[in-house]
Amino acid sequence: MSAVSADLSSWRNPPWLRDFVAEESQAWIFVLKALLAFYLAAWITMVFQLEQPSTTMVTVSIVMHPQSGTVLAKSFYRALGTCAGSLFGVLLMSAFPQQRELFLLCLSLWVALCAGGAVLYRNFMSYGFVLAGYTAFIVILPAIDHPTAVFDSAVARVSEVMLGLIVAGLVSDVVLPVRLRQVLRRVAREHYQHFIDFARNSLGGMIPRADMEKAHLRFVRAAVQIEDLRASVIFEDPEARARSSRMQLLNLRYMAAATSFQSLHHLINRLQRSNHPRTAAALIALYRPIGEALSPAPSETPIPRLLATRLEACEAKLPALAAELREGLRQDPELLLEFDSGTTMVRRFAAELRDFTSLEATLRETQGVMGGAVERVDFKRANDYAAPLIAIVRTFLTMAALSVFWLETGWTFGLSALLLATVFSGLLAASPSPLAATANTWIAYAAGLVAAYFVLFRLMPGSDGFLMLILVTAPLLAIGPYLTTRNATLPGYGAGYSLGFAYILALKNPMVYSPERFLNDSIASLFGLMMSGAAFMIIPTVIGTQWLRRRQLVQLRRQVVFAATAPMDGILYRFESVNRDLYHQIVQFTRQGSEESHSLFSWALAVHDCGRAVIELRQDMTHAELPPPLMETMQNAVDALAQLYDEPDKARWRRADQAVDHAIVLTTQTLPQARASCQPALAHLLQLRTALRDDESALAPYIDKSPEIAHAP
Repeated sequence: MSAVSADLSSWRNPPWLRDFVAEESQAWIFVLKALLAFYLAAWITMVFQLEQPSTTMVTVSIVMHPQSGTVLAKSFYRALGTCAGSLFGVLLMSAFPQQRELFLLCLSLWVALCAGGAVLYRNFMSYGFVLAGYTAFIVILPAIDHPTAVFDSAVARVSEVMLGLIVAGLVSDVVLPVRLRQVLRRVAREHYQHFIDFARNSLGGMIPRADMEKAHLRFVRAAVQIEDLRASVIFEDPEARARSSRMQLLNLRYMAAATSFQSLHHLINRLQRSNHPRTAAALIALYRPIGEALSPAPSETPIPRLLATRLEACEAKLPALAAELREGLRQDPELLLEFDSGTTMVRRFAAELRDFTSLEATLRETQGVMGGAVERVDFKRANDYAAPLIAIVRTFLTMAALSVFWLETGWTFGLSALLLATVFSGLLAASPSPLAATANTWIAYAAGLVAAYFVLFRLMPGSDGFLMLILVTAPLLAIGPYLTTRNATLPGYGAGYSLGFAYILALKNPMVYSPERFLNDSIASLFGLMMSGAAFMIIPTVIGTQWLRRRQLVQLRRQVVFAATAPMDGILYRFESVNRDLYHQIVQFTRQGSEESHSLFSWALAVHDCGRAVIELRQDMTHAELPPPLMETMQNAVDALAQLYDEPDKARWRRADQAVDHAIVLTTQTLPQARASCQPALAHLLQLRTALRDDESALAPYIDKSPEIAHAP
């Protein structure tokens, strides 16, 4: 009977229906919150008798988002952009009140620089640059023929925008809030568990290259996603803000442990391919206790604190186990060297994994503000300056062309075209497909204009009072926020519709009805949006193109140069974060499983292996008491590796291999006199030599196959 009842229940309430109802309920909750913010902002604007309630409503429509942390982050950067743009607008009007040509030239240059900043800086910081560009325009627009009124215009626009930001933030944070903190906690724990499971299930040692490529992609996306979420959560949650430094440190430890894990298994794979099965088997045996420490008994809950304790106990056992396994390889000195190198990597991975799980446990167990100092780290982003420069040139030419057109024709509504071109030149500058985005936005914007026309000239004239304003505008206005919740399938439609409706509705205090102005303003705004799309046709975007991906791959490769030359203070976090950010930028436009994807992974793995080993070697050189001749030899090896990764070729590979080999020989000779100082450095030099000679790495085309190289010890 119970089975029959379960079947009936499943038939009456199928999973797809439950998912649909849950999704629709969240969507309509957001729609109601957006409408509440719209009308509350408009009402307060009218109560305070500000000139343009439409500016406040447009602000609300832009910053509203289903998650409160995102709204607060967008509001913060919009506030900064608004203040910067308003200040520039006032200064520009003060400098060129009667010189229209110079005025428009400087304004076009400002908007272009802001568009370049929007491309250079991603996430919500990019949004601040867009706002700084077009806020200058909306400040100047009402005062273009009355320069003495520009300060009053700036004060009014800033007041309207700030009011919209405050209302949107309050409504989003108070009325049925959807906390981004919960998303961050869930995502971080999912990535933590995936990494622990992957490390536990790798007891066999060798991991197929396809599985390692998928794992690397997962590790990279995890690090970037967690940082993006953390950067937004700190705006909505004081507790998250107080724990922000530790969350960043946790991300660093996650990245460091992931790099050591990949380097270790890459070494085991290379040893097995190069006919060193005994060494590989010894390293697998040394690695096995780590997997066992991650596998507590069924009666024990595998919480992070328990795993950290077990890993700490495992670390204490590794030296004795390594010595025992080393005895079985004593007959072959070359096997001993490779085993010692792998031993260093196993112990490093165990220590980093213990630090990672320990900090994860601390964050889960401790509520509120956490005392004590913590290492200050920052997630560094990687930027290529070609895309911002192209965006600057494109936006400047667009604004300059529209300015000349306006001056020559004397078009009364030319400033509206300039305003919309300013807005969308910045908003779409960072899009990988701006033409499609422009087309979607244009269609939705036009639909918003039609809806606003019906409301403005058919419904509003016969209504009276604020309640009637809500009743006649809400049904059609709600379409915009609802489309925003469908942004994955209908990108740009929600924002375009909301902007078109709110902008052309043009609520004023008092309200003015002018069909002629409505039509002219609509034509001008659509023309400005169309011109911004035409600019992308004439000067296409380079974001996501193969040309830019090649440049970013060169930048990724030169991270080894950074590892070899940058100051040591904070170098590890900068290296790890920039590597992942670069890889993430490239791989999101690369078809998974393609030859380009495999090549990218090969280079990423080579850069991680070599760059991390170079950093560790430089740390050994800094802290160890090494003889000056040996220090010089190691530095020569580091320099040769940097030159190889800067511009790889066979001659530079040969010089790098010889430099590393010479450093290994000299370190081995010095080892009996200074074992404590030389042993760690020797392990890292051996790791570098093995990586250089890996015939399946990205460096394989440059490897010298001559016998003296191939058979060198």
